Amino acid sequence: MFVIKKERGIPMVFKERLKEKRTEANLTQVELAEKAGVTARTIQNYELGSRKPSNMVTIQKIADALNTTTEYLLGSSGTYVVEAHEKGGAKAAKDIEELVSEVTGMFAGGELSEDAIEGAYKALTDAYWIAKENNKKYAPKTRRKKSDQ
Repeated sequence: MFVIKKERGIPMVFKERLKEKRTEANLTQVELAEKAGVTARTIQNYELGSRKPSNMVTIQKIADALNTTTEYLLGSSGTYVVEAHEKGGAKAAKDIEELVSEVTGMFAGGELSEDAIEGAYKALTDAYWIAKENNKKYAPKTRRKKSDQ
């Protein structure tokens, strides 16, 4: 698992949403841990914000135990961070966190004109599609979908 420091990366949405859903369900940390198949210490660390799940399997188990979705627990950008960790390790997750944080700050700062925001959005979207196409070209055949080969 990787540690997300409070002063870096995306806002600490996960810990608040986890605790909110757990208390709505009238579960203790121990009860939630048992339902989700993790340790009570794991739930405690998540709620304190000292750790975040490093894989979607764990998040899905917790979401199922709380009758909610992974999307709700993670927030809008959290899924990307977890997927980056699964695919590229802690460094990839940190890079994605920093990118999301910087882009969010850039858009939220209010200093960019509407045209500048549109241009930045288009550039990010174009970069995404170029990277996706390159991944298809250079991915090992074992990782490609049948339709891509």
